[in-house]
Amino acid sequence: MLFVALRSFGNLALAWGTKRLPQTLSVHASAYLWSMLDPFVAAGIVLLILSLFTRMALLSVADLSFVLPTTAVGYPLAAVLGWFFLKEQVSPAHWIATLLIFAGTALVGTTPRSTTPVGPQGATEPSK
Repeated sequence: MLFVALRSFGNLALAWGTKRLPQTLSVHASAYLWSMLDPFVAAGIVLLILSLFTRMALLSVADLSFVLPTTAVGYPLAAVLGWFFLKEQVSPAHWIATLLIFAGTALVGTTPRSTTPVGPQGATEPSK
């Protein structure tokens, strides 16, 4: 859940910060470097880095096929945050897709967490 919150609020802060910039970001690297001085952009970057560390920790204890669907609940949360805080227009089709993602996440979340055994130095043990 920590990962979902960090990623969702990190993306919200990043979007909020970039929408406040006076210019549109372009192919010039300097525009991106200057945008990092915005407090919301900087906070978003920090939250997204922390979410990456959290995802790494999750992947060290559970299989990718379990972690990614379970953490996908962040997509519906992002839609709600964008709609509520950024006043983004979300179409009915988008809301339906968001509900389907949430339902799929709930279904995967009901399965037991699985971890594939790993041999020495990270090599997966061969199947017999």
